[in-house]
Amino acid sequence: MARIFNTYGPRMHPNDGRVVSNFIVQALRNAPITLYGDGTQTRSFCYVDDLIEGFVRLMESPDELAGPINLGNPGEFSMIELAEAVKELTGSRSELVHNPLPQDDPRQRQPDIALAREQLSWAPQVALREGLRPTIAYFDALLSASAG
Repeated sequence: MARIFNTYGPRMHPNDGRVVSNFIVQALRNAPITLYGDGTQTRSFCYVDDLIEGFVRLMESPDELAGPINLGNPGEFSMIELAEAVKELTGSRSELVHNPLPQDDPRQRQPDIALAREQLSWAPQVALREGLRPTIAYFDALLSASAG
């Protein structure tokens, strides 16, 4: 069994409510990018190609390895760092706006992938900015097609 963490990449739905797609769509539209709280809470983001590689390795593993095995990227980024990276990579003029932090919003989310490293010889390879580029290109094409 795999436990996945904050996966992103092309083919995400633009209105899925996830932070990566929200920020990219807002930035491409030059709309305000919505941060909650002070934006210092952190998340870890795993590019879809890395996640699929983890799934393949898990499926090819011996039956005795039942899991759960965490598949995600342990690299942490604050919401402000993500927003600034998206702004830069899109060339957006969006402003960052802060809304109240929901009470149940965790300050940090970071997967422990030690078991995946040990049992699957797996670790994510795609850095956040590297994965954001094709994700942004996908959303840009999607939004352009729906506007035209």
